[in-house]
Amino acid sequence: MILGIIPARYASTRFPGKPLVDIGGKSMIQRVYEQVKKSKLITDVIVATDNQQIFDHVTQFGGRVRMTKENHVSGTDRCYEALTLQKAPFDYVVNIQGDEPFIQPEQIDLLAGLLDGKTEIATLVKKIEDPEQLVNPNVVKVVVALNGEALYFSRSTVPHIRNTPEKDWLNKHTFYKHIGMYAYRTDVLKKLTSLPVSKLEKAESLEQLRWLENGFRIKVAETKTETIGIDTPEDLHKAAANL
Repeated sequence: MILGIIPARYASTRFPGKPLVDIGGKSMIQRVYEQVKKSKLITDVIVATDNQQIFDHVTQFGGRVRMTKENHVSGTDRCYEALTLQKAPFDYVVNIQGDEPFIQPEQIDLLAGLLDGKTEIATLVKKIEDPEQLVNPNVVKVVVALNGEALYFSRSTVPHIRNTPEKDWLNKHTFYKHIGMYAYRTDVLKKLTSLPVSKLEKAESLEQLRWLENGFRIKVAETKTETIGIDTPEDLHKAAANL
């Protein structure tokens, strides 16, 4: 049993109210919800929000939604509260970003396909092919072990290719960027929400480093599909081009 949860806050520093913005006649949150519903492996889908407008809107288009606390510091914490509000037991939770209206069901199923009971946490990566992404600190890079688990996440370009000009790095090594969708085994999710903020997490502002620093293992699958996250009003123009 896999529960898909879409955390959706109204407050956002760069784009307040973005779950409700219109993209080609549908709100962003509705588009995300409908994409998740197309997944073959997700048992059920809910939106987890802290805002009455979002709650009412999701109800209006026929989606399932749960009201959660306002003071959660991360989507992971919000997902865990939403999980505790469910009557049915679930083995895993998949946290789908509420600002990726074009997430593909195949990507969700790719992630869900890693959930064999032994997997603690899972996420997606994509090969970096754009030199600008390689040096952009907003694009999180992932180093992957031979066993398919994440070794490290960083805003810096890792690994550093010694004695090679930076412009040639993509020709010398396969670099991966992180696609920010997570799956957690439910017992592990409970443990993650009780962990204190770690030094690596503070340094890079990446919560997944807290999990690695505490010894949790993150399984990785590679997607070939590009995703488009909407962080600012300007990103809406990119989104409109995909309709």
